[in-house]
Amino acid sequence: MSAVPPSLHPGINLGHTDPEAHRHAEEAVFGFWVFLMSDLVLFALLFATYAAMTGATDGGPGPRDVFELRSAALETAILLLSSLTFGMASIAMKYGEHPRRLVLWLVVTLALGLAFLGLEMRDFAKMAADGATPQRSGWLSAFFALVSTHGLHVAAGCAWIGVMLVQLRVFGLRREVKLRILRLGLFWHLLDVVWIFIFSVVYLGGLA
Repeated sequence: MSAVPPSLHPGINLGHTDPEAHRHAEEAVFGFWVFLMSDLVLFALLFATYAAMTGATDGGPGPRDVFELRSAALETAILLLSSLTFGMASIAMKYGEHPRRLVLWLVVTLALGLAFLGLEMRDFAKMAADGATPQRSGWLSAFFALVSTHGLHVAAGCAWIGVMLVQLRVFGLRREVKLRILRLGLFWHLLDVVWIFIFSVVYLGGLA
């Protein structure tokens, strides 16, 4: 059997622990990475729209009136922690640890993702109660479009984790399941990167 290259694709390297899955991951994971890059184009357009609408409050509330830095910072910490826990799940999968460890880290990641969504929904509800709705101004429309799109991605990621937990229970840690978890990992970590930009540009920039 020929030696498996140490890295064939973006994502966790399975070459030394599961060469067969590593070979099959090259095309599937790289193709998914290309899809994620196209998804970034969507976020780039939303960021550009938000930048163009900065200051277009039409006399309504602005960032200083509606943003709570403490809440946004807590959401950031939770999402970054979820990236760490997903990394622990990936390591458990790579080194063939007991499946319960993989399931445990995925469950923790799911709980953190849901906590992030709960805090974000609470912020949206408070803004709506204060009259800061998307219809109020161009700036608020751009804000809700950007942040809500990211939130929908996180919700999709949470649903995906739930599906993987079911598949792990039904099929076990088969090669196909490993490849799906690899793709899910790329998706989840990308959401963290996008949120860092949202936190820096939207929240910190708006309150500066």
